[in-house]
Amino acid sequence: MARTVVGFMSIVRNEEFTGVRSENPLRDPADLRLPRVAGPSGVVVFGVTGDLSRKKVLPAVYDLANRGLLPPGFSLVGFARREWTDEEFAAMVRESVQRHARTPLREAVWQQLARGFRFVQGAFDDDEAFERLAATLGELDRLRAVGGNFAFYLAVPPKSFPQVVQQLRKHGLADTRGGGWRRAVIEKPFGHDLGSARELNRLVRDVFRDDEIFRIDHYLGKETVQNIMAVRFSNVLFEPVWNRSYVDQVQITMAEDIGVGGRAGYYDGVGAARDVLQNHLLQLLALTAMEEPASFGADALEAEKLKVLQAVSLPRDLAAHTVLGQYDRGWQGGRPVPGYREEPGVDPGSRTDTYAAVRLEISNRRWAGVPFYLRTGKRLARRVTEIATVFQPAPYLPFAPTATRSLGQNALIMRVQPDEGVTVRFGSKVPGSAMQIRDVTMDFSYGQSFTESSPEAYERLLLDVLRGDPPLFPREREVESSWAILDPIEDHWQRRAAPAPYPAGGWGPREADEMLARDGRSWRQP
Repeated sequence: MARTVVGFMSIVRNEEFTGVRSENPLRDPADLRLPRVAGPSGVVVFGVTGDLSRKKVLPAVYDLANRGLLPPGFSLVGFARREWTDEEFAAMVRESVQRHARTPLREAVWQQLARGFRFVQGAFDDDEAFERLAATLGELDRLRAVGGNFAFYLAVPPKSFPQVVQQLRKHGLADTRGGGWRRAVIEKPFGHDLGSARELNRLVRDVFRDDEIFRIDHYLGKETVQNIMAVRFSNVLFEPVWNRSYVDQVQITMAEDIGVGGRAGYYDGVGAARDVLQNHLLQLLALTAMEEPASFGADALEAEKLKVLQAVSLPRDLAAHTVLGQYDRGWQGGRPVPGYREEPGVDPGSRTDTYAAVRLEISNRRWAGVPFYLRTGKRLARRVTEIATVFQPAPYLPFAPTATRSLGQNALIMRVQPDEGVTVRFGSKVPGSAMQIRDVTMDFSYGQSFTESSPEAYERLLLDVLRGDPPLFPREREVESSWAILDPIEDHWQRRAAPAPYPAGGWGPREADEMLARDGRSWRQP
């Protein structure tokens, strides 16, 4: 138990944001989350004009600066095809910050940050552009005391990863012999199957060392995802029953109430399983099911997550326990919305899945026989991500059958978004003269328990890149193990008919309900 408490406190004391105080006035001030400021550094963003950069990366840079977590000489370089000056680039960044930053724009902070902005115009196959980039980094190193420390953020389509990485090597931009560090930040998806993931990993490792490669899965930067470990390993209340002897099933849901929007060019041909299930949901499964790590360092976390991923077993009957769907016309928020094939930029004959559900098991002593149901989809009834651990019914109820008609199974629900927190569902007596028992809930909400909102995931992850702190980033073997799980399912789906249709605004195709009904279970409605 001592190691568990020390391990959990290491998480608390290594968080990067401050100002979060417990409701308890007697709490020791030493327990407050302490800031972790980045050292001299800069970031080069490839694809800086895209949605990801504008909505997530650039606002995260400002929010870090606004919270005093970036060094005074921090520098930001944008690389894209636009023929912009540094001033025009700065204007675009400012607009992105005003629209999407979590913290308010403060002019003094902005002016300090903007002095380190530079823009390099060029294409990924343009050698002269990469020479200009090298000259720009040299200038910033001299003028801004960056110390030769640069992270290269690849906010570009996956097909461009190899070309950008090879250009960095060709022009000496990944070379650290002159001092400082260089790091590569790669957004998901990491390949489109196991073979492509291995090839991508090989290409990146030819240029960067393993400890210089940071694969972004933004879900792992969310406070509530990290809270899975806190709930499990700091509370004796839950850990003793976190096993096959008490758990009936685990449901992991990531539902979106939006369609593909402007992502059709990327999404069509990728689909929900590759876009979400392979990374986000399997990482949530690993964190939910893993054994207690020896520490919360990168090596220890990877070791325990890998044990889970490599123990995942697929259902024998893939047709009965896997479902693909595609949203059709329907109603969302009181207005009609088009079907997926009617979305701009989508092939009218597309077989791309916008919904995926699977039943998995974990072949080890802790979880043998417990089904893990994973589902994700677009245009569902509401936006929610949660892990619901449903416990087995009590072996004996000393009540009249009529007293427990409204009683379900106990459950622990960890809500990742949007109402971040934890809910415990249990049975309680209804007030009155008769013995009637029904389900009630006990809720913990981040918004009510803490006085400051959590940082955006990209803030946490970007700061970890600059500090060289890797625990929250999936490593090569994790990525490949996840693809090894999904590939046989994808191969099965490719041989079948088009995905099952479902109306927008519902909870997915009826085939997904039938999948659980075969096991005598039903989906939890968040």
